[in-house]
Amino acid sequence: MSIQPTDSVRILLVDDQALLRMGFRMVLEAEPGFVVVGEASDGAAGVAAAVAERPDVILMDVRMPVMNGIDATRAIVHQVEGSKVLILTTFDLDEYAFAALRAGASGFLLKDARPAELVAAIRAVAAGDAVVSPRVTKQLLALFGAKLPSETPAAAGAEAADVAMANAANAANAANAANAAATDDRLQALTDREREVLTAIAEGLTNNEIAARLVVSESTVKTHVGRVLQKLGARDRVQAVIFAYETGLV
Repeated sequence: MSIQPTDSVRILLVDDQALLRMGFRMVLEAEPGFVVVGEASDGAAGVAAAVAERPDVILMDVRMPVMNGIDATRAIVHQVEGSKVLILTTFDLDEYAFAALRAGASGFLLKDARPAELVAAIRAVAAGDAVVSPRVTKQLLALFGAKLPSETPAAAGAEAADVAMANAANAANAANAANAAATDDRLQALTDREREVLTAIAEGLTNNEIAARLVVSESTVKTHVGRVLQKLGARDRVQAVIFAYETGLV
């Protein structure tokens, strides 16, 4: 259920750095309509707190002890209906964060985001939307192309793959990606206009920006987005973005 404008947004903070949690709490508690219902310093504690508190939005770090944010996100998505996870990370080239999106997170936010960006992201996720910024989607395309990580990376200290190596791997898989796009029934079910909308979503455009590109009204774009999500069986825009990359549409 989407949060109505008059409702308080209940937020859980999950990060192993106490000072960061304190900073986020100070920013959020100063915002009308936000209530921080709890904190956790690792993924396992975050899952337990989410089950107990059932918050609307969970700010989730990725690299934590005991249980990382990817596994915690996956557990919360399956165990706590209605709670949305917003991933926090220090790096925009973070394969862990992209894997967390695959696990069911509703958005991706850098820890150096301005307070206004943090507040806007939380409100968007609480309202049932997803947060996929152009900066992040461009990095996603450059580093991972059509093949995103579907499993938790083996070592918490592993470094991101070199961009050149990733591009070489993407080139080797280009034919497979094209075949996937050509044969995927969900993609074939989209009209030409819906494909245009899906491509724009994958590029990180907002509904207003898509409307300007296609020279249609924003309400028309919302209708198209809804139909795209329905035909793809996607929960939100994040899932649609992942689908677009995996099938090689983008």
